[in-house]
Amino acid sequence: MEKITFDNLQETLFHEKLDNGLNVYILPKRGFSKTYVTFTTKYGSIDNTFIPRGKDEFVTVPDGIAHFLEHKMFDKEDGDVFQKFGVLGASANAFTSFTRTSYLFSTTENLYESTKVLLDFVQEPYFTKEKTEKEKGIIAQEITMYDDNPDWRNYFGTIQSLYSEFPINIDIAGTVETIQDITAEHLYECYETFYHPSNMSVFVIGAVDPDEMMEFIRKDQAGKDFSEPEEIVRKYPDEPLEASEKDVVLEMDVLRPKFNFGIKCTNVDIEGEEMLRQDLAVNLLMDILFGRTSDFYTNAYAEHLIDETYNYDFTLEKGFGFAMIGSDTEKPKELEAAITNSLRAQQSDWSITEEDLDRSRKRRIGQFMRSLNSIEFISNQFTQYNFNNMNLFDVVPSLEKMTMNDLKAAFAIIINEESHTAMTIIPPTTKA
Repeated sequence: MEKITFDNLQETLFHEKLDNGLNVYILPKRGFSKTYVTFTTKYGSIDNTFIPRGKDEFVTVPDGIAHFLEHKMFDKEDGDVFQKFGVLGASANAFTSFTRTSYLFSTTENLYESTKVLLDFVQEPYFTKEKTEKEKGIIAQEITMYDDNPDWRNYFGTIQSLYSEFPINIDIAGTVETIQDITAEHLYECYETFYHPSNMSVFVIGAVDPDEMMEFIRKDQAGKDFSEPEEIVRKYPDEPLEASEKDVVLEMDVLRPKFNFGIKCTNVDIEGEEMLRQDLAVNLLMDILFGRTSDFYTNAYAEHLIDETYNYDFTLEKGFGFAMIGSDTEKPKELEAAITNSLRAQQSDWSITEEDLDRSRKRRIGQFMRSLNSIEFISNQFTQYNFNNMNLFDVVPSLEKMTMNDLKAAFAIIINEESHTAMTIIPPTTKA
């Protein structure tokens, strides 16, 4: 078992890659009574075209199948897995993102019994035609609920306005129509391809003895049979640099318009240290240009272009990256112009100073250090970083080494106006 010490954060991470390819990470946290365990596969909604295990040709599966599979994993022949966790006093959950599916629980008691339930139910698929058909109605209701949510439609509509080809433009849950094509055979094919231990990781954090837990997981996995690891071949379409649509307006039942400005980033075919540096640099840049201490924010608030719903965010993973700036506003066009003018002004006359960089860097380091008090934050972020060959605990030293040239390189990947879009949700118009 490998022991990795991060002296500046006073953290010690234990890691072992098991014989079946499963990566296990354990991070003991002193002073915590709760333990949080995740079992995650590098498989999300964008992985819809791939070569199935044991075959040699690409297949394309129905949209939404990764999320559908997540739902079905909890439904076993002997009952619902949530009940087993409940009996043990553990709280279980799961989620599917664009790039991963994670199963998790937290508990203050019966840690090893709960870990056994987690490992077993994720590694024992059970899909039938009848139960697959029944699940379609349940997930269709969930899809409809999100379709009626203005905030979700604004967020995901922005992504769809940015991306025309890359499957990030497909709703994680699919559509009511696409899930009708999912069969039990599809589920088994995806499971056998993406749920092999070599494509998965376990992360344990909290009140845990690393030696005991590693031995427990090691013995559990040694007692199960798995096929030999194989490289998973996935295929993604080429994505143009320009946004799919420049200006989208959607009518929904809202009291005030909801506006989102989207930016599709270039230079996204990266990973590891380069991705971490770019991710942090863009976030620092967004803080400086659009944070609550920026000139943009002060002026936009004074002119009533934004309100307390104002937010901005940046997402970067291998193959895609986008920034969003948004707010409820009565003046969406004016807000769009203010954002565009701020970017243009910076392009024509670089005004960010070393003092701005240092202030933003210190703020980000402080936020990150506070986040380390949340075992949920660490677990979820660690896995995402790890699947992109980054290390969560390199964030602080990477921030400390950030330079003005890094910020200028980050600005270069977001400034192309052809990659910008505006998404607005407006109240229904009254037709004469």
